[in-house]
Amino acid sequence: MLKTVKINKKYFKNLDLSKISSPSYVIDTKVINDNLKIFHKLKTDTNVKILLALKAFSLKSLLPIISNVLDGVCASGLNEAKLGKKYFGGLISTYSPAFRDSEFDDIIKCSQHVTFNSISQINKYKKLCVNKNIDVGIRINPLYSEVEVSKYNSSNLNSRLGVHINQLNKIDFSDIKGIHFHSLCEQNFDALENTWNKIWPYLKNVVKNLEWINLGGGHHITRSDYKLSKLTNFLLELKAKTNCQIILEPGEAVVFESGILVGEILDYIQGDNNKIPNIGITDISPVCHMPDVIEAPYRPMLMNEPLKGKRVVLGGPSCLAGDIIGEYYFLKNPKIGDKVVFLDQAHYTLVKTNFFNGINHPEIVLWNSDNNDFKIIKSFDFKDFETRN
Repeated sequence: MLKTVKINKKYFKNLDLSKISSPSYVIDTKVINDNLKIFHKLKTDTNVKILLALKAFSLKSLLPIISNVLDGVCASGLNEAKLGKKYFGGLISTYSPAFRDSEFDDIIKCSQHVTFNSISQINKYKKLCVNKNIDVGIRINPLYSEVEVSKYNSSNLNSRLGVHINQLNKIDFSDIKGIHFHSLCEQNFDALENTWNKIWPYLKNVVKNLEWINLGGGHHITRSDYKLSKLTNFLLELKAKTNCQIILEPGEAVVFESGILVGEILDYIQGDNNKIPNIGITDISPVCHMPDVIEAPYRPMLMNEPLKGKRVVLGGPSCLAGDIIGEYYFLKNPKIGDKVVFLDQAHYTLVKTNFFNGINHPEIVLWNSDNNDFKIIKSFDFKDFETRN
């Protein structure tokens, strides 16, 4: 079970839930701007480049705001690269475990950096990139990570992501401009420092050939307890030591704490206080609306949950037996029509929603907590389900 990151419960306390349709994602643009101020200071203090990881958050309505501060995007393939070029601009850095011949010409039309996952992919596509003045990068597997959940650990021995760090001597670094690694997931600075200390002995004879080093994502920079001053000093030292442009690719941290998912109780089934639990059926399906609850798994935080009270299992409306959000406390048994709100639901939700069982996506609402402005930017209906394929 993935641990739930502690988040600031003060956000969204002034939101009038009676004005919000159910279900809805609500994103507070003030929180995003507050997060961007942290990134702006980091960029100013260190001169690093910071890219938005579109795999975590790609809501095009907010990309212009984010692009005012960040330097570009990292894309995981052709569609994200096209989205980044159209709505964000700046540096488009594209990486894939394996590129397709039919898409590659379009990928290099959109990208300034293309990072390859293997020696064979470099050998296949490097010349095409060099001929178009596209920077070539290679992803390495540090074979070290402090990520506890195996499916989120991209740096284990059996990972398909990156060339093993101890195989660097097999790479011809002529025409290779950069190194990329990604070994973090919702982690503080220490995990990055420990990873770097493991890989530096392998890289110190290689960096003279490089122009940039991409430290990937998973840095929880906007979390209140993140060791930002240590990161700042580390980045300055790293740049001086390597003489390379340093790049970060945060995703979650850019929109951390900025979104909630609002739903309501559709039915309540009273248990027997023994073997049969109290059950609340909601219009939020973790399978459809927040798949990481199923995939990770993890327990999202419920707004205003007391430390003890009536225990209720909350689940979704789909026919999947495992469509369960989790077990929560309520001061009193919830009633049909009561609203429930799950915190920190901007990242890895909108990008993963699906139409299983024909269940509609939640409405997407932008809210500014400074002036209480609402804007519904997307509602879904049968047409969206019908035209999905």
